[in-house]
Amino acid sequence: MNKVFKMNLEQSNKLYNRSLKYLVGGVNSPVRAFKSVGGNPLFISHAKGSHIYDVDGNEYIDYVLSYGPMIIGHVHPHVQETVVKTLEKGYSFGATAELEVMLAEKVCAAFENMDKVRFVNSGTEAVMSAIRLARAYTKKNKIIKFAGCYHGHSDALLVAAGSGLATLSMPGSGGVTEGSVKNTLVANYNDLASVEQLVADHEDIAAIFLEPIAGNMGVVLPTDEFIQGLNRIGKEHGILIVADEVMTGFRSCYGGAQRLLGLHSDITCLGKVVGGGFPVGAYGAREEIMNCVAPLGDMYQAGTLSGNPVAMAGGMATLEVLEKENPYDFFDDYAKKMQEGMLSIANEKGVPLNVNRFGSMINPFFSEKEILNYEDAKSCDTEKFADFFWKLLEGGIYIPPSQFEAWFLNTQLNDSKLNQTLEAFSKAV
Repeated sequence: MNKVFKMNLEQSNKLYNRSLKYLVGGVNSPVRAFKSVGGNPLFISHAKGSHIYDVDGNEYIDYVLSYGPMIIGHVHPHVQETVVKTLEKGYSFGATAELEVMLAEKVCAAFENMDKVRFVNSGTEAVMSAIRLARAYTKKNKIIKFAGCYHGHSDALLVAAGSGLATLSMPGSGGVTEGSVKNTLVANYNDLASVEQLVADHEDIAAIFLEPIAGNMGVVLPTDEFIQGLNRIGKEHGILIVADEVMTGFRSCYGGAQRLLGLHSDITCLGKVVGGGFPVGAYGAREEIMNCVAPLGDMYQAGTLSGNPVAMAGGMATLEVLEKENPYDFFDDYAKKMQEGMLSIANEKGVPLNVNRFGSMINPFFSEKEILNYEDAKSCDTEKFADFFWKLLEGGIYIPPSQFEAWFLNTQLNDSKLNQTLEAFSKAV
């Protein structure tokens, strides 16, 4: 797509051309390449509060928030102070420190079914470890995932994975062998019958992996029937329920979306918010399951930088702010006003639109029908979204460069910023 922009992006374009020589596609994560919206990607200089600034000096209200972690805004004073104090004591020890224990206590207290937790360095690593743990505990091999749910880029789950793969229209990934995915079964989100059929056809199922709120085919909510059905299937067949809350953890309440939805998870995976913007992932479960992990059990997993003190400090400070401020009613109110405003504007202008939201996550879909699963999401008008994306940028609103990514809210937003967002939305639509 060749696009003409009103905004000055001269420095971003120069950096992008320079980056193409040394970075694959000029980026370190595919969605950043702007392939689905055309044009060259922005290069970001700095961020503060609810705003982000590119290298050309353009200022935007940030609804990407590093794809979720910056829930209390960029460079929050408490996080900044805590991290700087920790940095002064050292960057990494390769040994256990008190901050790891403190953050573990906080995380476990927030999740009903979590007695112990293991910190890792990313959400991908957390979910990859959870696969191994589920198999080690159940002595079974197969897992079920849902089309359109993304669980990181580990081989076994890089099938019908939504988000970046949907953005690039890739059905899977080169380098993923048939052997890597032969034990991965794919069901349809919000389709309990598809799960029941797989369970009937396969006896060797260790776990069902799901995003309680899907966020990588856009924000898609589960039905109550779907959640309760998964609870029943897990209990009746001895199949573990693994809640991938890398995106939703601490975003809809202090804890996980599973509590609000009534999902009875056996293993929970975390990331993003739990690190406060630093590279942290985690997986946790009740004691009998976690005791399978080395050094107590035979399920091996290790990491040199796991529990890094700087990352632990960022996560600890972020959770302290969330616990103190309890911003979840604010998020729900802001998202509701945004949803109602978007739908009203689209209706007035005759543009087909659906808007899904949950807590501090929201997503407009250019589609006439309700979005309940991956197939629904893929039916959206992605060309229309590409034009919409650039018009929003011109209006000072920074959103993910993909129809299939969630928008995120942070505590530094207010009514003035909501009005600016809806005004830019109106012009873009």
